[in-house]
Amino acid sequence: MADEPLILVLDEGTTSTRAMLFTPAGKVAAVAQQELTQHYPQPGWVEHDAAEIWDKTLACARRAIADAGGVGRVAAIGIANQRETVVAWDKASGKPLSRALVWQDRRTADDCARLKAQGFESDVQAKTGLLLDPYFSATKAAWLIRHREAVAGAAAAGRLALGTIESWLAFKLTGGLHVSDASNASRTQLLPLDAPQWDAGLCDLFGVPLHALGEVTDCCGLFEKTLPEWFGAAIPLTGMIGDQQSATIGQGCLSPGDVKATYGTGAFVLANMGARLPRSAHRLLGTVLLQAGGQRSYALEGSVFVAGSLIKWLRDGLGLIASAAESEELARSVSDSAGVVVVPALSGLGAPHWRPEARGIVTGLSFSSGKAHIARAALEAMAAQTHDLARAFAADGAAWRHLRIDGGMSANDWMAQDIADLLAIEVERPDMVETTALGAAMLAAVGAGLFSSLGDAAKSMRGPAQRFSPAMDEATRATRTNAWAQAIAAV
Repeated sequence: MADEPLILVLDEGTTSTRAMLFTPAGKVAAVAQQELTQHYPQPGWVEHDAAEIWDKTLACARRAIADAGGVGRVAAIGIANQRETVVAWDKASGKPLSRALVWQDRRTADDCARLKAQGFESDVQAKTGLLLDPYFSATKAAWLIRHREAVAGAAAAGRLALGTIESWLAFKLTGGLHVSDASNASRTQLLPLDAPQWDAGLCDLFGVPLHALGEVTDCCGLFEKTLPEWFGAAIPLTGMIGDQQSATIGQGCLSPGDVKATYGTGAFVLANMGARLPRSAHRLLGTVLLQAGGQRSYALEGSVFVAGSLIKWLRDGLGLIASAAESEELARSVSDSAGVVVVPALSGLGAPHWRPEARGIVTGLSFSSGKAHIARAALEAMAAQTHDLARAFAADGAAWRHLRIDGGMSANDWMAQDIADLLAIEVERPDMVETTALGAAMLAAVGAGLFSSLGDAAKSMRGPAQRFSPAMDEATRATRTNAWAQAIAAV
């Protein structure tokens, strides 16, 4: 219907920023997207220009709104974002003080190792559910204060604002609102899982000034309205959530035991734990899934750093394939990988290994190895990494009954079937695999009062799904998992 309300989602990812407009039936009314510049000043360093993120987000939003018929139809805005990336900006000028440090950035590995050697990891994990790793925000924020003069000066003057990307976008959209929703705040290592606000002791431990952080808030509700100058009218900002939590909601994983895996730049598995605080003895993470009305639900999470970025590297770094789609064609062109195994630790190993110093390897090469075998081994690495996570989840008492997958890489039918085969469980993929944006739309719609609950939003906005059932024999499965274990040991 031409007059039905629309929900604008700002989906700010690692490689691009996108604006999508959804109807209350979950249909996409308009999309605009722009790539983000990746800065790699040193090996292991990854940076973004926060001003570029804002400019391109604004441009995409304006384009999508225009394509959908104008701002009069837009009832609410929801934000989904790359989570642990840190922005430092001046509260007075609203300008970034440094490039943002991206979640993939590993420059604080030595800081994490030092804190671990001093015996702090168990206390940090007990409070926050997170391990000491450069992946998370706290050591990144502290690094900016120590190494960027403008950031240090703003901190000393009380003008410094620190936040993850949703915090930065909310500030710019509203002209000064400084908040962090609980899902993103729980990824900083500065928020205890069971505390409403930041922990002063954790801030002191990492060297992050408490006054530079925004208020921790719910994930949905009326936060504030945007400045009218951005879109020609003020639009209520009613949803903010980290991208992986958003995908969990978009997948309809609303009950304890529901599990989803998102295959984007990295791969992220979240299992809904309900109101139970997630505690892992097998190197998984506890995180806030959602906070609404001051009440939290939690998730157990396994994070893999390299997934779709491996295929991008095969294309852009090695020139081995011309397009991401070619990887599926090559995988189907051979009966197996001929013993080739790829361990994609291009930015360290994430869960359940947590080896930031690890580097990727290719094993099992011979003169008979061709690019099809390497491409197939690269895709097989997705199932292998997921299998490692499945075993860790089961050991923590959260065994998977089935798995819902999404993200751009999940559109690969061969990979989806391979995951079902190696894990020996049914895999389900929705018709629209970009569930990160859908989850933010569902949240914003509830926050705007278009639905009374996420359950109602899911019934209206989620579409049908395709299922992949396991068909691999046990001997082949054992051969694959044993070869992967040997390659991991070599790393």
